[in-house]
Amino acid sequence: MAGYAPELIAALQAKANLLRIHSIRMTTRAGSGHPTTCMSAADLVAGLFFYALRADVANPRHPLNDRVIFSKGHAAPLLYAVWAEAGAFPIEHLDTLREFTSDLEGHPTPRFQWYGAATGSLGQGLSIAAGMALALKRDGLPPRVYCLMGDGETAEGAVWEAAAFASHYGLNNLIALVDINRQGQSQPTMLQHDLQTYRARFEAFGWQTAVIDGHDMTAVLDALVAAQSAERPFAILARTLKGKGASAVEDKEGWHGKPLPPDLAEQAIAELTPSSERLAAAAQLRVLPPYDAPLPEPVAPQTPSLPTYTLGQEVATREAYGDALVALGNTDPRIYALDGDVKNSTFSEKFLKAHPDRFVECFIAEQNMAGAAVGVAECGKIPFASSFACFLTRAYDFIRMAAIGRANVKFCGSHAGVSIGEDGPSQMGLEDLAMFRTIPDAVVLYPSDAVSTVKLVAEAARYHGIAYIRTTRPKTPVIYPNDEAFPIGGCKVVRRSAHDVATVVGAGITLHEALKAHQILQQEGIAIRVIDLYSVKPIDAETLIRCAHETNGVIITVEDHYPEGGLGEAVAAAVNGHGVRVHRLAVREIPRSGKPDTLLEAYGINARAIVEAVRAVAQGAA
Repeated sequence: MAGYAPELIAALQAKANLLRIHSIRMTTRAGSGHPTTCMSAADLVAGLFFYALRADVANPRHPLNDRVIFSKGHAAPLLYAVWAEAGAFPIEHLDTLREFTSDLEGHPTPRFQWYGAATGSLGQGLSIAAGMALALKRDGLPPRVYCLMGDGETAEGAVWEAAAFASHYGLNNLIALVDINRQGQSQPTMLQHDLQTYRARFEAFGWQTAVIDGHDMTAVLDALVAAQSAERPFAILARTLKGKGASAVEDKEGWHGKPLPPDLAEQAIAELTPSSERLAAAAQLRVLPPYDAPLPEPVAPQTPSLPTYTLGQEVATREAYGDALVALGNTDPRIYALDGDVKNSTFSEKFLKAHPDRFVECFIAEQNMAGAAVGVAECGKIPFASSFACFLTRAYDFIRMAAIGRANVKFCGSHAGVSIGEDGPSQMGLEDLAMFRTIPDAVVLYPSDAVSTVKLVAEAARYHGIAYIRTTRPKTPVIYPNDEAFPIGGCKVVRRSAHDVATVVGAGITLHEALKAHQILQQEGIAIRVIDLYSVKPIDAETLIRCAHETNGVIITVEDHYPEGGLGEAVAAAVNGHGVRVHRLAVREIPRSGKPDTLLEAYGINARAIVEAVRAVAQGAA
C-alpha cells in the first residue's frame, strides 16, 4: 500500500517496545497482571494510536474522538501505557497499577476517564463497540470505533452475535483488531495460528478482513489504512506471539496472568529498550486531532406529555411501556429502543413506528443487545432494551458488567411470571427480580397498571444508571389517576383502615389479586392493608415498617416470582430487626402450562391464597 518513511516505522516500533516495557514494569511492581498479553498486541496498539487514531487527548469525552475498546480487558496495562505515552497523564502514574486508590484497575472501567466502558469479562467488547459505532453512524458523525480482541475470546458466542449485528447494520466505522497470539490461559487456543479459519469465519459474517503479521509495523499500518476505507465492518487478523520481545517468555505456555519476576523483567527490558535515537523519534509521535466536523447540537429535552388512561380501563403494563417510550422519544432525541425480536410482545414496536431512526432491532441475541445498549449509552443516548424477562437472564453477565461500567442503560422484561399462561415455564420470567436486585445501584421497578407504568418509565429515563422495569402480559385495570406520582424508592398504600389485621404487599399482577382478596375479606369483616410495592429497589422500608406495626406486626408478601431473591426477600430484608413477621407467598416449584388464573391458584399467589393466609394470621392474632 502506502510507502511509509523508514523513520516513521522505526519510531512506531520503538513506541511499541516502550509499551511492552511499561507493561512489564507495571505488572512486576504490582505483583500481578498480564504482561505477556500486552506484549503481543503492542505493535497493533502503537500503530493504531500513533498513526490512525483521531482524538483530543486532553478531552476524553470529545464527541468527535475515535473510540477504543479493549475487549481483551486483561491487557489493561497496555491501554494505560499507550494513553500515558499519548500524553494523557504522567508516565509515573503507571506505577499505581492495581492499587486501591488508583484509576488503573486490573481490568479497565470508566474510572479511567479515557475509557468508556467496563471490559474484562471476555467476549463483550465487540458488542459494546458495535453499539458505539451504530450510534455514531446514526448521528452522522465521522469517528470510528476500534476494538482490540483476543483470539481466545472468539470462542464466546456473543462475539458472533456482535459480528452478525455489525454486518447487518453496515457498520463500516467498526474495526476489530484481533490479537491472535495462540496462547490461552491454560493451554493453546482451539485454532492457534490458523488465521485462514479466522478469516473464513469473519468473512462468513459479512466482514472485510486483512490477515497480517501483527509484529510487522508496515503490515499493521497497511491494514489500518484499508480499514478506514472499508465498506463493511473490518477485522484485522494479526498473527502475534505472546510475550513478544522477551526471549524468556515469548510464545511459551504458562505465562498467562503472571508478572515477570524482577530478574526476568530486567532481562526483558534490556532486550526491548530502544536506542536513544529511536527513543527520541518515538517521543515525537502524536495522536491525530479529532475530526474536523460540526459538533452535534446540544440536547435540551422537554418534559414529555405522557399518555393518559381512564380508571378501570384494561391495559397491559407491557403495552403502556410502549406508549411511554413513544412519549419520551417525542421530546428527548436521546431515547433509543433496542429489542430482541419480540417488539410486538414488548410493544416497543410502537417506538419503531414513531421513531424508526432510533429503534434498533437486535434479533434473538440478548447478550449482544445488552452490550450494544452499553455502547449506545456511551454515546450519550438513553437506551431502553426490552425482551421477555426470562431471556434477559442469559444476558446477566453483560448486565453486571454494564453496572461496573456505570452504564446508563434501561431494561424492560415483559411476560414475567406464571401469569403469562399457556406458554409454560421456559417463557416465564421467575428469576428476574433476584437477578436485577443483585446489580449494584440498579433500580428495580414493577408497575401494576398503565398509569404507574408510564410514570415509572419516565422515572427510569431520568435515573442515571441501570434501571429494570418488569411488565406483565395480561391486561389489568387502571387503578390510579393520571396525576399520581411514582417516585423511585416509594410505594403506595392503596387500601387501609384503622382495623387492619395484616399488611399485604404485592406488585404487578399480584397487587390486583391482593385487591380482590381485600374485597372478599371485607365482606367477612376482616380488614387488611394493601401496599403496591412498585419500587422493589430501592425499597420504602419506612412505610413498610410503619404499616406492619399498625397491623399486628404482620406483612404478607405475594409475588409472581420464585421466593429466592424476589419481592418477599426484599421486604423481609427491609423490615429485619423491627419486630415484623413476614409471610411470603411465591411460586415455589417449577410451573407448568395452563390458563393464567389456573396457574395463579395452583402456585398459591392468587386472591384465594391471600385470603387463606390472612385468615390464618387473624386466627393467630385472636
